[in-house]
Amino acid sequence: MFRRSYGELEDTDIKEAQASYPEKLATYNAGRHEFRLLNGSKILFRHCENEADRFKYSGIEIQFLYFDELTSFEQVIYDFIKTRLRAKKSLGVVPIVRSASNPGNIGHGWVKKMFVDAGPYMEIQEQEIYSETLHKTKKIRTQYIPALATENPFITDDYIFELEQKPEALRRALLNGDWDSFEGQAFPEIVTVPKPYSFDDGPPKWTHVVEPFEIPHHWPRYMSFDHGYSDPFAVQWWAIDTRGCAYLYREWYGCVPRKADTGLKLTPVQIADGILERETKETEDNITVVRTADPAIFDKSRGFSVADQMSPGYMGRTRGVLFSKADNTRIAGKMEVHERLRFDEDGYPMMYIFSTCTDWIRTVPNLPYDDKKVEDIDTDAEDHDYDATRYFLMDHPMTATKKPPREYKPFDPFSED
Repeated sequence: MFRRSYGELEDTDIKEAQASYPEKLATYNAGRHEFRLLNGSKILFRHCENEADRFKYSGIEIQFLYFDELTSFEQVIYDFIKTRLRAKKSLGVVPIVRSASNPGNIGHGWVKKMFVDAGPYMEIQEQEIYSETLHKTKKIRTQYIPALATENPFITDDYIFELEQKPEALRRALLNGDWDSFEGQAFPEIVTVPKPYSFDDGPPKWTHVVEPFEIPHHWPRYMSFDHGYSDPFAVQWWAIDTRGCAYLYREWYGCVPRKADTGLKLTPVQIADGILERETKETEDNITVVRTADPAIFDKSRGFSVADQMSPGYMGRTRGVLFSKADNTRIAGKMEVHERLRFDEDGYPMMYIFSTCTDWIRTVPNLPYDDKKVEDIDTDAEDHDYDATRYFLMDHPMTATKKPPREYKPFDPFSED
């Protein structure tokens, strides 16, 4: 049984185990934090307070692995501890992993992606994997079982009354098991209900997600880039309408499938080629794309910068992409995101995300605040799409944007407005 700290184990899991296990069946060793059962097996209570702690368990053999408050762990800890899951053939045991958690905390995004968003609640999801070593396939199964506070037979009504008095985000997470809302959520204002765009009536109201539509050729196009190798990279393509409203119409998120916050490890040259391939339609339509990127890619302190390697002329290449340096001011950039997301009195925001940009929709609404820098995003969270968005918006601040009219006019390709 794993929790983030021994203090949490002693206050909850160990305390509950001591009250539940009969003394004749299990003996507790407080110094080792473990129960020894009559048949010789052990129940171990262990912590992993930081990522380096996972290596303490390199030689352990685990048959039944349990995580309590899984969202308090980074995925790298979860993945490594799972490598200790094994059993001798003579035992006839099939190792399993079981986890419990509330929404929120540092691991909210990856846990939500792996379990909550994997498929319908209660339905077992199967994935076939292949071993290149054994030359065999195997099916792995995951299942998300929602549980509400009202379904717990051991708590009193007082606990429910207490939860109902909490702030909305905390109440929805703990009382309703709502994974789209949690305490410390940096952008609780994001609404992800897809709605259609109309060239007669304008963009949809009271949402930030719009169903894909054909971007008019005269809307200027932009691209923002947050580089990553071991971490994911994020490439975003934007358009701005005549009212100054921004639309994220395409994304390329360099993340391993089903491995949140794990990069594809593509070189700068490979990323540059991938960008050009995805801009084929803009090239065919003679549309210019203006690009901006994290200033860190221009660092030449260790030789050719990432920007150099992505540009035409590197190593004799004729293809490539060029960037301008983005403004990386964090708090001002975050305020630009908030201002764009804000609905006006008629229900219109100044930023929309195409419903096909699923990684933006998965990661940005789930970003938590930093515990120490309370006005900033926790940079240990999966913030790559957010950073790319921030770079773009700092190049197009709301202070330089025209105020949108109260009523949208039907699209007229011959109009100067």
